[in-house]
Amino acid sequence: MKKSLLFDFTVNKESNTINVNREFAAPLDMVWDAWTKPEILDQWWAPKPWQAKTKSMDFKVGGMWLYAMVSPANEAHWCKADYQKIEEQKNYSLADAFCDENGNVNSDFPRSQWTNIFTGNTDTTTVNISIEYENLADLQQIIELGFKEGFSMGLENLDRYLEEQLTFANKTK
Repeated sequence: MKKSLLFDFTVNKESNTINVNREFAAPLDMVWDAWTKPEILDQWWAPKPWQAKTKSMDFKVGGMWLYAMVSPANEAHWCKADYQKIEEQKNYSLADAFCDENGNVNSDFPRSQWTNIFTGNTDTTTVNISIEYENLADLQQIIELGFKEGFSMGLENLDRYLEEQLTFANKTK
């Protein structure tokens, strides 16, 4: 398996942000689809052995992605993403939150503000992710929940998904 060319995960406690720069060995359109289509997100978003299961997704400004992270014991942790800005195959931003199965925000956990910027060519795509929190305590809480480890595992799942898709595409040419 090709390893990604870049993976940089930085926590900035002064600005209450997490910045992730991640390069994938796949073209921009394929990587964009993997981040914006629920049938693909469900294949990689959750760290194994957990699974992501989308209940609904409306990828548009003002739309929402409502999904659960489901454990092997079928325990569901619900999350939602409220889409705020979208520039096709360039960037999007969203407010992320833990919630119940109907999308009601769980105020015991902090919301995070994500901005994902995509740059790519025919061979590689870099996703620059900035995740902002209201305060340092919120940032610390997310870090203590194992965000870095879980998100890193999800990104590795995405590497495998993209490699499988490219291998299949090359065999059918």
